[in-house]
Amino acid sequence: MTTTPAAYAAKVVSSSSFSEARSRVLSLYRDWQRAAPKIVQSYLLDFPVATARAKIREEFEKNRYVSDLKVIDVLIFKGHAEYQETLNSWKMDTHIMRYFSKEESPPKPEGFLEKFYEGRD
Repeated sequence: MTTTPAAYAAKVVSSSSFSEARSRVLSLYRDWQRAAPKIVQSYLLDFPVATARAKIREEFEKNRYVSDLKVIDVLIFKGHAEYQETLNSWKMDTHIMRYFSKEESPPKPEGFLEKFYEGRD
């Protein structure tokens, strides 16, 4: 699959007000949500699109209460960069699965006997 680096690129813009920043965040969120089926298909993920969309929402919710305008602009820039890298398939499968590994991985054994039973040192 051929990709052009500028296909999903966005200009770095500084927000002049919170309403402008909010509209840019919502635009980025909608772009991510629209791209969820394509991400699941192109990375051959073995879970439904709804799971990917829920994870996208969770990542946006982490920064919901950020109130500094400059920090919001940096987060928007990082979000656009992640979006471009993801849709251009510049990420490996492990990069994508890192977002999902926290919830899906079984708990690690903590005590000596649990580790022994698992065969770990």
